[in-house]
Amino acid sequence: MADEKAPEAFGLSRHVAEAELEEEHGGESSVKSKLSGLLWHGGSAYDAWFSCASNQVAQVLLTLPYSFAQLGMLSGILFQLFYGLMGSWTAYLISILYLEYRTRRERDKADFRNHVIQWFEVLDGLLGRHWRNAGLAFNCTFLLFGSVIQLIGCASNIYYINDRLDKRTWTYIFGACCATTVFIPSFHNYRVWSFLGLVMTTYTAWYIAVASLAHGQVEGVAHSGPTRIVLYFTGATNILYTFGGHAVTVEIMHAMWRPQKFKSIYLLATVYVLTLTLPSASAAYWAFGDALLTHSNALALLPRTAWRDAAVVLMLIHQFITFGFACTPLYFVWEKLIGLHDCRSLCKRAAARLPVVVPTWFLAIIFPFFGPINSAVGSLLVSFTVYIIPALAHMVTFRSPQSRENAVERPPRFAGGWTGAYVINSFVVAWVLVVGFGFGGWASITNFVQQVNTFGLFAKCYQCPPHLAAPPPMALAPAMPPAMAFNSTGLFAPVPAPAPAPSPMMHFFHHHHRHHGRHGL
Repeated sequence: MADEKAPEAFGLSRHVAEAELEEEHGGESSVKSKLSGLLWHGGSAYDAWFSCASNQVAQVLLTLPYSFAQLGMLSGILFQLFYGLMGSWTAYLISILYLEYRTRRERDKADFRNHVIQWFEVLDGLLGRHWRNAGLAFNCTFLLFGSVIQLIGCASNIYYINDRLDKRTWTYIFGACCATTVFIPSFHNYRVWSFLGLVMTTYTAWYIAVASLAHGQVEGVAHSGPTRIVLYFTGATNILYTFGGHAVTVEIMHAMWRPQKFKSIYLLATVYVLTLTLPSASAAYWAFGDALLTHSNALALLPRTAWRDAAVVLMLIHQFITFGFACTPLYFVWEKLIGLHDCRSLCKRAAARLPVVVPTWFLAIIFPFFGPINSAVGSLLVSFTVYIIPALAHMVTFRSPQSRENAVERPPRFAGGWTGAYVINSFVVAWVLVVGFGFGGWASITNFVQQVNTFGLFAKCYQCPPHLAAPPPMALAPAMPPAMAFNSTGLFAPVPAPAPAPSPMMHFFHHHHRHHGRHGL
């Protein structure tokens, strides 16, 4: 792997890797080597589990209560369980295709010590350039918008601690901060970050659950979801996006010392993630109900306390980590394009990666729609990237009896062997194509266009609570005639008659339309 000190021969044991690592250091202090290995060089199954779980939950944790308000409690829970299983299955398919590709290449004496295998290369090696092009286009676009979503989430979260700056300004600031991820060589070096990221989301999830229950139901709470088909499928595609975080599966597997151990890792990570998402989303929806429809970030409704501020800060750090998760595969693609992927100089590679950050930064400023953008990305990009293409690729790769006979990994017996795998894959393709991409795409784009029409592009502060924008009128000096005031020349000028006060209904409509949009999503 490029710029990595621990070799990654297929099936290399941890002990051999550590021994070669120490040898490369030329007999340096063993304490320094062990500390570097502890914090920096991670390639175990545990590291992969932390990476998968940390990358999967991320900032979408804050938008799941919003999805529950769109779907209703029962549908929200069922969709999480259903898409969690479906996502685990397609992550398993990706891992099988990776092992098949790598085994074939290593039989031809290919060496991947200074090269990170990526999903589009797996498709190219197994199915040809047309599959490679499709995989590259969908995967890169999804990861680009995945990075955009992290920047939007950073600005949305920090605003609830410090609202002296608007969200757009915070996006500028965090874009610069997240650009520092160019210095992290690969997923092999995310050991401590993956661990800390999962700790942070665990705290935030249980804070939302406990704080919502302690807060209790707001006065007049209503749980009317689902009310509209557009909202229903928008919420469903957000959950599709939640469990579609395995677009970086190949890169995480390649960072492992023994990639064969990955097969069940994503499923175990999903099980843990469900212990975070189900309690937090259910409790927040129970407490706030339909109010979540106008607050796509659940933290906006919880009272400001030290506990909430801690959750915001931890999520900010985690979103920085997840930005790196999403951008690192893009860095690899860019390095390969410009011929620097095998460069040993970390500084040269970091400088070369910077152009990848710029479009991410720019798109986050154009489309700051926290919540709706998750659904749009889920329906249009995640549906193909991590559901449809892997299922189709698995069926096509093993369509012949000879390929099935020589397969490195065969489908598990509990799934029904090859026949069962084909049935499951066909169902995944049909379901995601019709429900995820079809209905979900229509609903998500409809909702997204509403946000653009309501707030416009480059929105300065999306879903911000109204400040006391107009200061109270200054009392006139006693000597000032009641109908006169100074004009710009310092002379008296008549004061225009005040406009008639709007009715309470008109005031509510104007306030609601201006700050929350027609539907407040």
